[in-house]
Amino acid sequence: MEQVDRVIRPKAVVLPDSALVRRKSTISPPPNQFTHEVTRAQPYFAFEAGQADAPDGQLDPNLKVVMLRRDGDWCYVAVEDGRLVKTACSGLRGLY
Repeated sequence: MEQVDRVIRPKAVVLPDSALVRRKSTISPPPNQFTHEVTRAQPYFAFEAGQADAPDGQLDPNLKVVMLRRDGDWCYVAVEDGRLVKTACSGLRGLY
């Protein structure tokens, strides 16, 4: 086996706790049947109780979700990768 002497490795970086996917914010296995899709790019918030000032991320258009609960203008959904999030209902369209 040939040895490589001049390998430049990037500096290791430890991500902040905010980069972790919270265990109670996911379901496993992720859903494989969906009720709605996202109609436009829109922010989402973690499923846990309490409202953060800044969104936890953004849902992309055409992303498939399962509607779990509607609470006024907010919808609680399971995303196709298993994340449980809260987002505005106005950006969702029913598939059926």
